[in-house]
Amino acid sequence: MFDGVAERYDLTNTVISLGQDRSWRRATRAALGLRPGERVLDVGAGTGVSTRELAQSGAYAVGVDLSLGMLHTGKRARPEVPLLAGDALRLPFADASFDAVTISFALRNVNDTDAALRELARVTRPGGRLVVCEFSTPVNPVFRTVYLSYLMRSLPVVARTVSSNPEAYVYLAESVRAWPAQSALAGRVAAAGWGRVAWRNLTGGVVALHRGIRE
Repeated sequence: MFDGVAERYDLTNTVISLGQDRSWRRATRAALGLRPGERVLDVGAGTGVSTRELAQSGAYAVGVDLSLGMLHTGKRARPEVPLLAGDALRLPFADASFDAVTISFALRNVNDTDAALRELARVTRPGGRLVVCEFSTPVNPVFRTVYLSYLMRSLPVVARTVSSNPEAYVYLAESVRAWPAQSALAGRVAAAGWGRVAWRNLTGGVVALHRGIRE
């Protein structure tokens, strides 16, 4: 499915998020607190646009994704960004390889969320940081109703005008609606071996950043 949306993936994300995707990437980088010389892993990196954002901190950023179509598109668009094929459940790195890890808008696409969180912990050094950037539950009831209506009715229509595979965005809407709310996801992050777990809402809770420290 992701191979099928790769060619226009970045454009489609910008359109359907009304341009908010750029600010969400910046917020993720800031939340990681990256320093020059550190190593950061970007899981579910897609075409590498999020990996390139992380590298602006001066850290060495490497992206991993399961979709070869996304990686090929990313290699053409951003040849300077290190991108590797890999499975979030079996990352191709040794234990404690990274100072920080992140996964943006991809955790809900993994077959086993809890196993992915444990695998992220495995490749992170003790004291290292995690940031999960993912769609979440808007906190205002009125806004939540409007948002869910947009997801299920308007988003597929908008996607048809810009996406190379608009049917994939029906899955996107359904997966967002089924995803656990902020507190529930925080509990799962903590159970996977991450300490000091906290979250911060972006865009009224449309997106949430969950943070943790490797114990």
